[in-house]
Amino acid sequence: MNNFEWTQLLNPEFYITLSIGGVQIGLYVVLFIVFAETGLFAGFFLPGDSLLFLSGIYSRDLVENLFVVESDFINVTFLSIMVAIAGVLGNMVGYWFGAKSGYYLFKKEDTFWFKKKYLLQSKDFFEKYGGKAIIYARFLPIFRTFAPIVAGIVSMDKKKFMFFNILSSFLWAFLLIFAGHYLYGIFLEYGIDLKKHIEYIVIGIILVSTFPVFMKMLKKRPE
Repeated sequence: MNNFEWTQLLNPEFYITLSIGGVQIGLYVVLFIVFAETGLFAGFFLPGDSLLFLSGIYSRDLVENLFVVESDFINVTFLSIMVAIAGVLGNMVGYWFGAKSGYYLFKKEDTFWFKKKYLLQSKDFFEKYGGKAIIYARFLPIFRTFAPIVAGIVSMDKKKFMFFNILSSFLWAFLLIFAGHYLYGIFLEYGIDLKKHIEYIVIGIILVSTFPVFMKMLKKRPE
């Protein structure tokens, strides 16, 4: 924690390798961030997709926060399951909050943590895709934060919501974490250590994941 700079908060590797008093807490921080993206509505600046991809690269280090397992496959699978569960719980909190506070949210003024325009865009997104919006939104920043809230606001059937919630969380976690883990191994065979190119990976994932969001915003601009 020496020489801390605020810009580190934008770097997913900072959270993954974080330690306090020599104790590694990266796993717990990753799980909290995944939960917070929807459960605490802090999806505007927390690194979601890039965090999971890098977690796959550091899967052994993260799982060793709890116990030591020799099998890489077990490590990455266990990590993916824990992240998926954190995502499911976050969405459940978002749904509950939307169901209880829908009217309040639409009347609420903008703050650093809350932007009403994102809520309205997510509502349009939800109305267009229905239950599948929960799956699509998992892979899209901003929408990932507000889709479960909107599902609660429109009183989406709880069983239907939980089906898409669980499916989307496990798809998101397993796809990104496994991709990070095994692509790291493949590149390493060719002498390329992805850990030395974290900045480019983060920038690339951010561009890919936010491109659909920007396209949707551009389409809504008045001509």
